[in-house]
Amino acid sequence: MAEATTEQTIMDYAVIARGHVLSACTDKIVPRKTVVFTTLVDPTVIKVAGERLKRRLFTKFGIRKPSLATIQLASLQKYYEPYIVISARYFLDYYRMCAYTVSIDSEVREFVMQNRTFYPEKSQNSTASIKFEGEERLVVEKKSFFMLLKNGQEANPETLPSGPPEKKPKESIRAQCIKEIDPEADVDFARKRLVHRPENLSRIVDEVFEISERVVIYAPRFKLTYVNASNYEEKSIEFDGITSKRILDENLPSRAVRAIKSTLSATFKK
Repeated sequence: MAEATTEQTIMDYAVIARGHVLSACTDKIVPRKTVVFTTLVDPTVIKVAGERLKRRLFTKFGIRKPSLATIQLASLQKYYEPYIVISARYFLDYYRMCAYTVSIDSEVREFVMQNRTFYPEKSQNSTASIKFEGEERLVVEKKSFFMLLKNGQEANPETLPSGPPEKKPKESIRAQCIKEIDPEADVDFARKRLVHRPENLSRIVDEVFEISERVVIYAPRFKLTYVNASNYEEKSIEFDGITSKRILDENLPSRAVRAIKSTLSATFKK
């Protein structure tokens, strides 16, 4: 009798779980705002800054310095780097399946609670226990503020300077031919980071995914590409279009290590 009761209880929970796991989450998402920072630096200023640094791009180990005359400016490109800013919240009120085993007196033959009869399970060491199966209710709430790059990775806030925004961002996007972020990409990034249903979820009382702040900021950048005329090697350097400061590649250390290994390998082959 006890086994039949337990199997029926598990079957009921399985049916409930299949129905509720497929239920849709309630989305509360504000419209996205677009900000385009005004370019404050003239391209000529960027060229001058590049001329001061171009020799360093081709210098190896501080010793092999090419002649300035051999390093030529190949191109100057202006583009806009997008930054995604989101304030998001995920709320989940749910039940999960559970089972608790309670030790009882070994002489007990049956236990009655709320008009249900439970039969103890006895082990070889003369102990007895009753297994209670059911559901328990939990609440999960996550809040987060994201600043992401266009690929969904975390952005370094120091790379985003403060600047005056264009009064008509949509017109600026068309005039500057700015490639915009996909309309739902920012929401998808935030959803993947916050929305996670527990594996043992049984049924959902309430589930809400909310975005209260949603902004995409387009910051101007200048990219200078130089060519070493002696070996046709190309190097690039980037500057902020608001402050004219050089934008350093966060992967520069790993690139430097690869360059050192490559040079050492070439040296030993000779």
